[in-house]
Amino acid sequence: MLPNAYSVTPDSYRSLSDEELTARIRARKAELGGRVVILTHHYQRRAVVALGDHQGDSYALCKIGAKASATYIVFCGVHFMAESAVILARRDQKVFLPNPLAGCPMADMAAIDSVYGAWEELHHLLPGIKIVPIAYMNSAADLKAFCGRNNGLICTSSNADKAFAWGFERGEKLFFFPDEHLGRNTANKYGISRDRIFVWDFNSRPQNRDADAIRRAKVIVWKGYCHVHSVFQPHHVLQIREQYPGVKIVVHPECTEDVVALADSVGSTSHIVNYVVQQPPGSIIAVGTELNLVDRLSHQYPDKKILELAGQTCAMCVNMYRTTLADLAYTLDNVDTLRPMSVDEDVTIHARVALERMLAIGG
Repeated sequence: MLPNAYSVTPDSYRSLSDEELTARIRARKAELGGRVVILTHHYQRRAVVALGDHQGDSYALCKIGAKASATYIVFCGVHFMAESAVILARRDQKVFLPNPLAGCPMADMAAIDSVYGAWEELHHLLPGIKIVPIAYMNSAADLKAFCGRNNGLICTSSNADKAFAWGFERGEKLFFFPDEHLGRNTANKYGISRDRIFVWDFNSRPQNRDADAIRRAKVIVWKGYCHVHSVFQPHHVLQIREQYPGVKIVVHPECTEDVVALADSVGSTSHIVNYVVQQPPGSIIAVGTELNLVDRLSHQYPDKKILELAGQTCAMCVNMYRTTLADLAYTLDNVDTLRPMSVDEDVTIHARVALERMLAIGG
């Protein structure tokens, strides 16, 4: 589905060199001054990140966007991130996604109709049981609104454990979507046994689901996944440990539980950055996350050997990579005339409730 603020960067921009585009972006930023803030996710290209005002993971950028004084918020990320910025923005602010085709396949795995269907089925199977919905930040605005309407909240990979604690203070079971692996890894961290975690396969028919397993479960996780982080497998960890004795391995919690169990550290993209920073010079660090972040870290810290955990498999988020210097330049040049991102008012109201709960529990 195309976003509501769809636009196409003209060929006249795409024909410019990176040097010309960089100069143009810097000049336009200077012209706009404090009226614009550029937010860049960790997975963006190095050239784009270099021109941003703030870089970070979705949680950090969500907080920054919510507090920004600028009139124009240019979010170099993917669709759900820009939507969240719209939801938390003031009415006088405008949010732009430089490449409106930058989406998230994992977010798309949890369609609102499927989630409502699951919610009804769960309440039919579990009458009188308090179920708290928790949506990962990597979800569409209508899913965030669903959580707001149903006494749930949003979480990121930074604060999923706090979201679980918040949920269990208010209900008997948690319904977590759309990422199975973040949900499972957080449940493992919380000490919930495997037989009390149920994976909800949205492609399965109701009659094929194990009703007893659902009744027994403390956490019900949606069968979604990240295309990037599902690339990493246990054999990658074993191979790199054999090849580089003493290597430190840090991975994202969207990886499978088998990979997480073999890693030295696990956490959000910001956690991964901090982990790399804290390792002493000469360290060998294998990183299980998106390739552009690993590449940038290897350039930033040449005194350490920073490796991509899966070797030559190229774990790249193609949607993050869609945003180019040409897209950023065109957006900045036309912030006064381009149609900004928008979210339905009713969705905004309820999604804001869930997002503000997320901000309240902290990172």
